Amino acid sequence: MSTKGAQAQAIMVLGTTSGAGKSWLTTALCRWAARQGLKVAPFKAQNMSNNARVVPGPDGRWGEIGSAQYFQALAARCQPDVRMNPILLKPESDTGSQVVVWGQVRDDYRRVPWRERSELLWPHARQALHELMASHDLVIIEGAGSPAEINLHASDYVNMRTAIEARARCLLVTDIDRGGAFAHLYGTHQLLPESERALIQGFVLNRFRGDASLLAPGPQQLQDLTGVPTVAVLPEWRGHGLPEEDGVDGGAWRVDGEFSASSNMTHVAVLAYPAISNLDEFQSLRHLPHVRLSWARRPQDLDGVDWIILPGSKRTQSDLAWLRSQGLSDAVVAHAQAGRPVLGICGGLQMLGEWLCDPDGVDGGLAQQPGLGLLPLVTRFDPHKLVQPAELQFADGLASAWAPWRQQRWSGYEIHQGRTAVVEGGEAQVALWARDQGTGHALGWTRGSVLGVYAHGLFESADLLRAQFGPGTRSWDQVLDGLADYIDRHFDAGVLSEWTRQT
Repeated sequence: MSTKGAQAQAIMVLGTTSGAGKSWLTTALCRWAARQGLKVAPFKAQNMSNNARVVPGPDGRWGEIGSAQYFQALAARCQPDVRMNPILLKPESDTGSQVVVWGQVRDDYRRVPWRERSELLWPHARQALHELMASHDLVIIEGAGSPAEINLHASDYVNMRTAIEARARCLLVTDIDRGGAFAHLYGTHQLLPESERALIQGFVLNRFRGDASLLAPGPQQLQDLTGVPTVAVLPEWRGHGLPEEDGVDGGAWRVDGEFSASSNMTHVAVLAYPAISNLDEFQSLRHLPHVRLSWARRPQDLDGVDWIILPGSKRTQSDLAWLRSQGLSDAVVAHAQAGRPVLGICGGLQMLGEWLCDPDGVDGGLAQQPGLGLLPLVTRFDPHKLVQPAELQFADGLASAWAPWRQQRWSGYEIHQGRTAVVEGGEAQVALWARDQGTGHALGWTRGSVLGVYAHGLFESADLLRAQFGPGTRSWDQVLDGLADYIDRHFDAGVLSEWTRQT
């Protein structure tokens, strides 16, 4: 193994809890360091998320990584690849997850008990870490959950084992808005073995609201107890523009401010079923001046909305059953029958069809189940998972709701195990083509006001957003530069420069 990895610097962001702000802060640090002229890469040994992106793998195949590491790579101004998140767990139920290693699904690991599995997965993560450290000036590492889960500490390779391997200088961040922040920091620090405590060199208070003078004498008392300074107090900032990773209930998904009645305001409701996936692709809609975004779990949540979106799903059939049990399926059908826009993406597209067939139990549902019947499509689930980028073009002649997207080109990605076709004699217009070296294959269909597409990334295309909703969205570079500016203002002077200085 190259010795250069031992010389590379590493900064690691740990948290007192899930949702403390690790992903956000890691992304901001990646852009801050990249702006200093450093060759930076992000890393997270293992992520658990159904939000994923398609990136290159070392063997020429396309693979999946967690969306957080994808955005961190964009922040670092480097090409995202599977080494940045070598292990991805995609929850399929409360007790089981799909295991993705170096971008590829590994059913053999899924059957191994958790503690034994960790020991098998660690070499994969360690190899990816050292490869990144061998080819970059700085690797900025994100931890997972808390490093002080003492029941899991012996088998936890995502936090302190990675920190030790990388010889990382560690920040420990906590969400002060939840309360108990000083106790969380002190308790996490003290539950670690003494040798691991030495790696924690700074505390960060995140999401602070109120009078900063009221924090005293807490930070100094905490430093007296632990020897660790509080190096940043980050005020609450909901409008930063980076997607939340952990679900639809996160603060960044709440509507900011009040909306006044306006004839040009489009109210978009996204169905929030239990196994929702790739929900982060709707983040950009939150910041458009003429769009109101909300989540729908009950039929009354759809009252008066303009658009209904059926997003991706990790368990399409069970989520479709949930829609029916909640009465949402009837509300969606009524909305479409009234000529109002309904958009299905990936799993949502599959639900819009007439039939879902799963004879091999790939989706974990019935062998055959009727869909919502809004598009004349049938989907059959295949054991082979399709993971690939896609260059796309909308067809001409789309219905009025989708007319702004006629012939528009954009870049997206596919992650799905369903294969979908128009039923014999069905009347559906091909709405979306994948452009494959002068040829193409259908990746979307429409009938009336209903549109279904397999490709993700619609709302990450600035051109599509402008065409449909007008100007007003920020570019990813503007969002990421804003994050870097923010931590530059709120970290203690000189701390980041000292931690990233090349020796």
